[in-house]
Amino acid sequence: MLLRIALRKKPLKLTALTTAVVLAVTPMAAVAEQNKGPPVLRDTETEQLLREYTRPILRAAGLEKHNIQMVIINQGVFNAFVADGRRIFVNYGAIMQSETPNQIIGVMAHETGHLAGGHLAKMREQMAQAQTQMIIAMLLGAGAMVAGAQGGGSNSGLANAGAAMFSAPGEIIRRNLLSYVRQQEENADKAGVKFLNATGQSSRGMYETFKRFTEESLFAARGADPYVQSHPMPAQRVAALEELARSSPYWDKKDDPALQLRHDMVRAKISAFMERQETVYRRYPMSNNSLPARYAHAIATYRHGDLRSALTQIDALIQQQPNNPYFHEVRGQALLEGGKPQEAIAPLRKAVALSNNSPLIEMLLGQALVATSNNAYTDEAIAILRAAVARESEAPIGYIQLAMAYGRKGDYAQADLASAQAAYLRGDSKTARDLASRAKTRFAIGTPGWVKADDIVSAKPMPGQKSN
Repeated sequence: MLLRIALRKKPLKLTALTTAVVLAVTPMAAVAEQNKGPPVLRDTETEQLLREYTRPILRAAGLEKHNIQMVIINQGVFNAFVADGRRIFVNYGAIMQSETPNQIIGVMAHETGHLAGGHLAKMREQMAQAQTQMIIAMLLGAGAMVAGAQGGGSNSGLANAGAAMFSAPGEIIRRNLLSYVRQQEENADKAGVKFLNATGQSSRGMYETFKRFTEESLFAARGADPYVQSHPMPAQRVAALEELARSSPYWDKKDDPALQLRHDMVRAKISAFMERQETVYRRYPMSNNSLPARYAHAIATYRHGDLRSALTQIDALIQQQPNNPYFHEVRGQALLEGGKPQEAIAPLRKAVALSNNSPLIEMLLGQALVATSNNAYTDEAIAILRAAVARESEAPIGYIQLAMAYGRKGDYAQADLASAQAAYLRGDSKTARDLASRAKTRFAIGTPGWVKADDIVSAKPMPGQKSN
């Protein structure tokens, strides 16, 4: 199930800690939905694969117990970054453009280098110092201007010098910060290679990826001042990384074929959900009978209205891999979106069981149970959805479906509370407060539901949330 949701965090601008494969980065705020966080894609299959990619890297970095999360951003350009010390953000475009697992793993290793190096905290320290320096420089500049003005013509040079001090320190400080960032990027490269070596993986993919994007940006970098680049100059950076990567005993180690297949399956799935139909079929022509191509064809077929043909194709996939939970999930999703929620229940139950109760797939099953309009399913839907949101608390769809199930049961207090939680996760704090306030009037004072509703009413709007 590929879902688009929005983080309830402040829109973040990609700055120094953006991965170095992109030299010119668009701020995330530019692609965020208005008053919401950056658009996020949720998919159990993709997230599970990324977790498996990063788990050994995080273990080697000593971060295994830090609960680092992978977040997939709804952007087709190649990019990955860290922003808060506990999550690695990766654009779906980075997955699509990584032809091998090793290539995206290399990028994840680089980002882990930022986390392990504490670069976020150190950057905040550098910014704080820069702010102090700027204030002092501005005060000194203002003093010089006042002295020049009071002294008349003989001190006009002093006044001019004071004016220059308003602008010059900012440029000097900026250069100092960028120099610091370049050092961070070099350190993250070295750490990434170290982590790959420690896990017995090749750093060739990391080098190939950085080299590919560096070559594409060489023209833009020609004549650039190396001291105002947020990353080392391309040729210098790639040469250093190549020397480091080639020294690894694992340089020529290949990805496991089974892992490569899973990687190709995820890329096919993303393509089918995120790209235009003609693009999907250019990427996976009908003459391509591979499993990833057939996966892409089946999803693209159902998404463009031919449910009967899509089900035939999905059933053929299930026959080949009967224990693949994601084939059953896609079958259920196709039926649900095709207006057949009752028929969607069985394959989604199978997908939940095979996926070890994935909360996102449970939410899809809950949605199917609610969509049948059969009251006999209401209690089951509530139980499944409550379990899902308890383990996956940042997916609004779970609370939306829970609200509908409670409403069908006539439990309007819980329905209002679930709706408030969904609104809060969407970043609409005003609606969340209004619904939570109404929920409080329906709950007995001091009960768990009342307390949760009161928490939402009392919560200050998150940066970027609607407050009125």
